[in-house]
Amino acid sequence: MGRFLCSSLHYFITSFASKSSIISGIMGETPSLIQIKGIRDGLLITLGGADWPDLASAFVKNVDERSSFFQGARVALDVSANELRVAELSALRDQLSERGITLWAVLSESPITVTTAQNLGLATRLSKPRPVDAREAAEELPEDAAKWVKGPLRSGGRVLFEGNVVVMGDVNPGAEIVAGGSVIVWGRLRGVVHAGAQGDEKAVVCALELAPTQLRIAGEIAVSPKKQGKSQPEVACLKDGQLVAEPWQELTGR
Repeated sequence: MGRFLCSSLHYFITSFASKSSIISGIMGETPSLIQIKGIRDGLLITLGGADWPDLASAFVKNVDERSSFFQGARVALDVSANELRVAELSALRDQLSERGITLWAVLSESPITVTTAQNLGLATRLSKPRPVDAREAAEELPEDAAKWVKGPLRSGGRVLFEGNVVVMGDVNPGAEIVAGGSVIVWGRLRGVVHAGAQGDEKAVVCALELAPTQLRIAGEIAVSPKKQGKSQPEVACLKDGQLVAEPWQELTGR
């Protein structure tokens, strides 16, 4: 069984069906005041170009309009040069917390805001991975290395791995997978998944039922559109800079 799945992993990562459908980009017409980027530790939200009350209000409104996208997210906030006091920043943190969002870092050009964030126990810079020589990395972690997880992966569960991740079971809403390579779920994928977290745009996400709360490959982010009709095994990948979902036809034999 293990030998079969190991060989299948390589096959599924390199083989796709011919028919595809574009996954709707979640952010769509994102206001210029708000820029969102997927990073290794969650989402980086950049707010700028207006006074803080307007920025905070616009951000919360954006969250409410896209609650399924932001649900369970870990957010780092870049507020540029805005000077924020404890009352202002803690109010936003509480509003996000009420919506199931964790504010863990605040980036700013203002020393006052940096001090405020530190007083609230928030990080004030993003962690950067130590540069590793490509030959050294290859020796430490083979390209086809995979972490095997016996499912189901329940709400609150989090899997982090620099290579591929294979889950034998369901990934429930509230669970999260972050992989440097590809992700294969031998079950229903309904949580948050980030494949190619270190920038690998060739990474893919496969599942017997692909319905994630949030899907990321490298720096691209999307959510699955509402399913109509009977679900089927699917594989998601990047094509021409867009996230696409395709039938996993090899699995079904069609």
